[in-house]
Amino acid sequence: MSTFGELESLPTKEIWNGVIARVVQSELITMAIVELEPNSVVPEHHHVNEQLGFVIEGSVVFTVGGERRECTPGSTWRILADVPHDVQVGPEGAVVAEVYSPVRADWAALPEQAPQPPRWPDLQ
Repeated sequence: MSTFGELESLPTKEIWNGVIARVVQSELITMAIVELEPNSVVPEHHHVNEQLGFVIEGSVVFTVGGERRECTPGSTWRILADVPHDVQVGPEGAVVAEVYSPVRADWAALPEQAPQPPRWPDLQ
């Protein structure tokens, strides 16, 4: 991966049905801009990675370790390693930014799709 890039030129990876990510990765950290389709669901799961994130647009309802919260633009979250969590996406969909440490090695095996215009930012 080059030092600099643009979201529109990054390949996408389908993480779950209706959930695509554009991934920027270093040796120790994975950052992803994630686009979630309206009313999509990220099923309950957990991973060894710590996860930080915030909503850029739209809304999501997170359940993290049994605590449920609606997150809208500007809302943040912190998920420690191995804590179960799930997401219900609002009717308008959402775009979120997330950072993981250590890197999401499990995502490396997911097929890449050709770059496509991002939902955010609106470059038109």
